[in-house]
Amino acid sequence: MPANYHTHTPLCRHAEGEPAAYVDAAIAAGWSEYGVSDHAPHRPEPYDDWRMLEADLPAYFEWIEHARAHASGRIPIRAGLECDWLEACGDWVAELASRYSWDYLIGSVHYLGDWDFDNPKWVGSVWAHSDVEDVWTRYWATYARMAESGLFDILGHPDLIKKFGYRPDGDLSRFYEPAIDAIAASGCTIELNTAGWHKPCEEAYPSPEFLELACSAGIPIVISTDAHRPSEVGRDKDRATELLKSVGYQQTQLFEGRKRKAEALQASP
Repeated sequence: MPANYHTHTPLCRHAEGEPAAYVDAAIAAGWSEYGVSDHAPHRPEPYDDWRMLEADLPAYFEWIEHARAHASGRIPIRAGLECDWLEACGDWVAELASRYSWDYLIGSVHYLGDWDFDNPKWVGSVWAHSDVEDVWTRYWATYARMAESGLFDILGHPDLIKKFGYRPDGDLSRFYEPAIDAIAASGCTIELNTAGWHKPCEEAYPSPEFLELACSAGIPIVISTDAHRPSEVGRDKDRATELLKSVGYQQTQLFEGRKRKAEALQASP
């Protein structure tokens, strides 16, 4: 069974639920492992209103330990962070990496410059007046630089830029292929993030076309639900598994101590 490594906590200010509820949901869903990966703090603070503050890190560590205590050996609890790829973030990510015995770090692109493009508040303003071709070009160049940085174990929701349904015309492989090359060269794992099925784009991140290219390039993959409440921990697990199998994936990955190993990709019995 696959693991679910992309989940959040109330410390990010837009999630809810207690550790025990998340653990129980992960066990009920049949995940092989449950990982906690809330939005990492970023300096200068407050950077925005949807992430932990640096002062919240001790509480975050306690949250993870509470989850492990409740799991009581029934399911492995893995510790992670979802870190934003921002200009000149390398030293800060390296510092965060030293703060705890992490099992993995997720790198995500939520910002283009100072624009958090996946924030719904921009749909009627910035997005409405943007050149979508230019935005996608900037996004994928940024994503490739994140992969090339070597800072992260897992790269989050690869085509998050489509969240609100804005897509350029034509064959989108012109954006995907350079990013695939960068990811493959980096050795990073990507995630199939099921949250996209529940957003305006109505498609998991990344698209089936991107997944086919990633599989052909030998890029490892995990399944994640990006849960912000316990009810989201188990959603779409089997749907995601079948999608990955349909494009050729036969394995997913497990992480411990920032090392990965392959696991056979199987749906629930």
